[in-house]
Amino acid sequence: MNKRLLVLRHAKAEAGFGLADHERPLAERGLRDTAEMGAHLRAEGLRPDLVLCSTALRTRQTLEGLGLDDVPVSFERGIYTGDGYDLLTLVQITPAEVGTLLLVGHNPAVHELVIITGNEPVAEFPTCALGVVELAGWESHGGSLLSYRTPKTLR
Repeated sequence: MNKRLLVLRHAKAEAGFGLADHERPLAERGLRDTAEMGAHLRAEGLRPDLVLCSTALRTRQTLEGLGLDDVPVSFERGIYTGDGYDLLTLVQITPAEVGTLLLVGHNPAVHELVIITGNEPVAEFPTCALGVVELAGWESHGGSLLSYRTPKTLR
């Protein structure tokens, strides 16, 4: 059975003057974009069975703004520090019973993951961008990019 991987970059964060990078909150635009992306996920029936989320504040706030309150979440420090292949490893160990996985993270790693798994070049991956990839199974990394959306393309 095919699997669906949703890869989401965190929404726009504050510049972070005086804050550690890990503790940067979302900006007002980020809060708006996150709500719009959550509405898009619901409209398209893209409800994850599991979420893997970076431990950074801006990714946690992005996830919160999507309105997926009852979906199981695993907060993974490695999403904050890793590259695209590190994220691929997390995807590949996803339990088989999970049909749709949402990964919320940071650039450049999430951009790399979409390119690696979607087998299609994606020129840019701005804040709150979403790549939807279909995979034959979690262990594979060769799938197809089904859609790519940004907050601008949702308006």
